[in-house]
Amino acid sequence: MVNRPPNNCPYCGTELTTTEIEGRQRHLCPDCDRAVWHNPVPCAGVAVVDDDSVLIVKRAADPGRGEWTIPGGHLEVGEPPAAGAARELHEETGLSVTPDDLSLLDARSFGPYRGKYVVSIGYVVRREKTDGEVVAGSDADEARFITPDEFERTGAPFRENQRERFETAAGILDW
Repeated sequence: MVNRPPNNCPYCGTELTTTEIEGRQRHLCPDCDRAVWHNPVPCAGVAVVDDDSVLIVKRAADPGRGEWTIPGGHLEVGEPPAAGAARELHEETGLSVTPDDLSLLDARSFGPYRGKYVVSIGYVVRREKTDGEVVAGSDADEARFITPDEFERTGAPFRENQRERFETAAGILDW
C-alpha cells in the first residue's frame, strides 16, 4: 500500500504495470505478481463551536498555504482518530480537549493533491469543553473564531474541501 501514485513495487523495486482487478485499473508488480494498492491517508480535525462562531486557522504550509480551514491533520500510526484530532487542535490553536468530549461531525474523502488522497474524520466540540487560549500554532499563521457571515464579508480564501465542514459545524449550534 502506498499513499502516492506508485511507479515501482515497494517490495522489490520493479516497474509496475496496470491491470484490471475487480473492475478497476490497479497497479501490479509483474515480478511479485502483487497488486500495489493506492490508499488514502487518514486525517482528523475538530470544529470548535462558540455561540454562533467556529474556530478556524489560516494554513502556514502547503497544501493550501494562506487558506482558512478547520484545525486538523494527519493521524499518526496507531493513533485513534479522536486522539489525533485533539492533538492537531492543540498543535494548531493551543486549545486542549479530551478526545471523549468530541462528537462525530462527518467523514469525507478529499483529493487528489499531488496524487495523494485523504479520508478526513471531522469532530465537533463546544468551546466550553476546551481549555486554553487560542493562539496560532505549528501549521497555522492565524487562529480565530468567526461566524459564516463574518467570514463571507472578509473575502478571504477558504480551503475548498473544508468550507462545508465549517458551515455544517456552524449550523448545529443547538445540539
